[in-house]
Amino acid sequence: MTSRYAALTREQLAVLVPELLLIGQMIDRSGMAWCISNFGREEMLQIAIEEWMGASPIYTRRMQKALRYEGTDVVTIFKGLQLDIGAPPQFMDFRYTVHDRWHGEFHLDHCGALLDVEPMGEDYVRGMCHDIEDPTFDATAVATNRRAQIRPIHRPPRTPADRQPHCAWTVVIDESHPEVADHPVLEVIARTRAAHTELDPIETADEGQSDYSGELLSDFDFGAFSHSALVRMADEVCLQMHLLNLSFVIAVGARAGANLELANDICTKQLIGVAGLAAERIHHALGLPVGIDGAIAMLRLHPLLNPAAYVEAEFGADTVRVERSPAHEDGAWVALVHPDEARPLQAAVAAIDPHLDVELTGTRADWTAQVVRRDTPAREMGEVSVVKFSGGASFEFQPRRSLPLTVV
Repeated sequence: MTSRYAALTREQLAVLVPELLLIGQMIDRSGMAWCISNFGREEMLQIAIEEWMGASPIYTRRMQKALRYEGTDVVTIFKGLQLDIGAPPQFMDFRYTVHDRWHGEFHLDHCGALLDVEPMGEDYVRGMCHDIEDPTFDATAVATNRRAQIRPIHRPPRTPADRQPHCAWTVVIDESHPEVADHPVLEVIARTRAAHTELDPIETADEGQSDYSGELLSDFDFGAFSHSALVRMADEVCLQMHLLNLSFVIAVGARAGANLELANDICTKQLIGVAGLAAERIHHALGLPVGIDGAIAMLRLHPLLNPAAYVEAEFGADTVRVERSPAHEDGAWVALVHPDEARPLQAAVAAIDPHLDVELTGTRADWTAQVVRRDTPAREMGEVSVVKFSGGASFEFQPRRSLPLTVV
């Protein structure tokens, strides 16, 4: 099935892909507030650990294969981080140093996630920068080499309070290191339809780079890549979001137990928040039209309804028609939207114009949403306001020169 992103120009895609990476980072900004309020801070930390360990090794390997930079060394790990929703460019400003194939370092000149949690106090900072990062960094490296160890040189809480860089880490691959074990949830996520979704191959005849098999770059240069490569990246990044969310659903469900209504409520609130923020950022970044036309154009590109190979959807002048798809079988985001639950789509269209609304008809897995205009503007949903606590909501990407990184 042809990607919905294929209709965009190469220039538009170079703008959109980093936006999608940042939107993926905002999934936790949207979801974890509801985990804290229902399960407490300690359980929230465990949810985050399980969520990332269950998803990141799968989607990291997918991107390695798609862009032909599979390997077992430090450079491969660093390339993977540059295309990971856990490390969106500039917002999580990773700076890399390569000593040799098996030894490297990175530091963060800017960590948007840290700036989000520092106002919440030292316990939250330690929770993110110690409790979560220790197992999840190594789990991400597992996709490249099970004997990779990512260890801190220094990390927050910051002393002094304005310390730069925000943190610094070593990456060492050594045969003497014990192999990092998979988290049990990884096997479950590996069986999902999302994990096995086949996407259009990259056309090597397109103008621009078709892969990332060359040198590691200081900043990933999206504009240097071909139209076909950027389309594949956009679809892969959407799958990263779905895989992370599916892992989140499992972790939340384990805490909610028999209370299925509670689990569904938390997961729906997470989707409402990220749906509204994603809509606003996509619409603004691409300068899409206002009104109903702009809302449909935005929904066509929204990660809730992408990639096309995973989520069955058709778009009319003012409608979106969704049919049962692999995403429904997985219980992915789109399965949370139906005629009795329109809030995620309402949050999305209202994010670009508060007068816009949606009306859904049909069944739980086969429905049509019509975008309509109301005389009275809607108030921003509380779930969207929660995710806008993050600096990622207003973050602006800046032009960067992309330089090759050589062994020092």
